[in-house]
Amino acid sequence: MTNVDVICIGAAIVDIPLYPVGKFIFDHVSYPIGDITMKIGGDAINEATIITRLGHKVSLMSVVGNDVPGKFIRDFADKNNVIIDHLKVDEKLTTSLNIGMVREDGERTFVTNRNGSLWKMSLKHIDIKKIKNATILSLASIFNNPLLDNEALVAIFKAAKKEEMIVCADMVKGRLDETLDEIRQALSYVDYFFPNYEEASELTGKENLSEIADVFLEVGVKNVVIKIGSKGCYLKNSDVEKIVPAFKKSSTTKIDTIGAGDNFVSGFISELLNGKKFEECAYFGNATAAVSIESLGATEGVKSREQVEKMIENYKKY
Repeated sequence: MTNVDVICIGAAIVDIPLYPVGKFIFDHVSYPIGDITMKIGGDAINEATIITRLGHKVSLMSVVGNDVPGKFIRDFADKNNVIIDHLKVDEKLTTSLNIGMVREDGERTFVTNRNGSLWKMSLKHIDIKKIKNATILSLASIFNNPLLDNEALVAIFKAAKKEEMIVCADMVKGRLDETLDEIRQALSYVDYFFPNYEEASELTGKENLSEIADVFLEVGVKNVVIKIGSKGCYLKNSDVEKIVPAFKKSSTTKIDTIGAGDNFVSGFISELLNGKKFEECAYFGNATAAVSIESLGATEGVKSREQVEKMIENYKKY
């Protein structure tokens, strides 16, 4: 692998977002909505795409099937300058499709294929020897690929640390009722950890933000970033503890939260690469997420760094 800024490991799938969706849909035999189309999805390719658009060089490590959705993903990555030299094509897999049902308030529920690539991706699809020549390794979401268990994560993180890389990791709610103990060893390698409040609270058994963060710090995480939705994010490490507020949106703004967390992490990592302080990284992450939720789909909103900087400049005027 040539030198890159970030290696993103995790899911690369296809999302089919439906908006708006609610119980009212089932009162009709047929219900028209604005658009139904395939959009890129999956935490790793979302991050890889947005970090690339923010001005960095990113390599994607994931797996797809040799099928139409898999080709859609590969073509999308090529067009968006995401490096896919180590994106595996597994003839035995079906590329995962997620149906994203988005409510009018922007919140969403995903329907996933349990036999697709998202669930079947394992350590055999990751070339450990290629985890090198990068500044940051981002494990896009712990638990999102159930077969990437603690043992697999430790192998990945050890390889990154051997190369003196910064290790970042997001997470989703466990799909198989996984516990903190099952990833305790893996978390000890993580420099920046990005759970949302609900995920972090359930995993730690705590409700107070500071107490939740302390659990993660005690297992070895260096910097905890808890995403708290419309309130922004909560930061804690050995020196800092604070909330960085979200960018407030107009009540008339169309909102789709699909991929907002991935966009936040992408913005944060971009500023981390630029040598910015903890709080500055979080602020830019919030701005990136604010841009993303104005469009339907995880990668439709943020097109460039200049766009995020304009969001920040406009926000400062009010």
